[in-house]
Amino acid sequence: MAQLSGKSVYLTGGASGIGKAVTETFINEGALVTVLDKSAAGLEELKQEFGDHVQCIEGDVTEYQDHVHAVGAAVEFAGKLDVLVANAGVFDGFAKFNQVTPEAMSDAYDFLFNINVKGYFNCAKASAEELKKTKGNMIFTVSGAGFYPDGGGVWYTASKHAQIGLMRQLAFELAPDIRVNAVAPGGTLTALHVIEPLKSFVNSVDQDTKAKSIKSRNPLRIAMASEDHVAAYLLLASDQSRAITGEVISSDGGLAVRGLS
Repeated sequence: MAQLSGKSVYLTGGASGIGKAVTETFINEGALVTVLDKSAAGLEELKQEFGDHVQCIEGDVTEYQDHVHAVGAAVEFAGKLDVLVANAGVFDGFAKFNQVTPEAMSDAYDFLFNINVKGYFNCAKASAEELKKTKGNMIFTVSGAGFYPDGGGVWYTASKHAQIGLMRQLAFELAPDIRVNAVAPGGTLTALHVIEPLKSFVNSVDQDTKAKSIKSRNPLRIAMASEDHVAAYLLLASDQSRAITGEVISSDGGLAVRGLS
């Protein structure tokens, strides 16, 4: 039997990257998935690929009412809500703190934290009551940058630490009704774009250079693709993980055992 047969999932940022890979895997495992994303083109592509198994909603994760609408649509679509995957996020391109102007620093903070942190607050709040009814669970996409420096610049790194703090506190407060966990991917070859306030402070890097950098950082010496992380999400979304809450599964090529070399 498919591991998520009959499950109803609400996922943010599912039109590309890790979110799209998770959407595909969840559908293949029997779930009905409601996706909120800003990309109309990406959502249309999802709809064409997965048809009646996916519901696509164009919206902004920084707007609480967009989540309320999406959760309501998910319940109407599938009759309930079992899983939230908070995944939508943006990147700071490794912008260096000392090189950024005070104005850009402030603008970058507002822009990135609104999406990466407030966006997670919003979807968790909008989903909680429906998840309580099903004894469901939340899964956050966090990052190795939530544990180690130099997984991004200060904005991205701080936001990922904040996501982990939010996840752990919610796991405490929402137990025993809702499990809350996270997946922490390491460097992954996706189309994660640098936010506008920091673009002029960042040098663009091609995919080959990025892949070499990622390989050099982790003990397994792999440049990860979105599909490399989906098994962790599948485990946490399934009933096989009913004893797990407040935990982060690291899918990062072994950063914790990197050592001094």
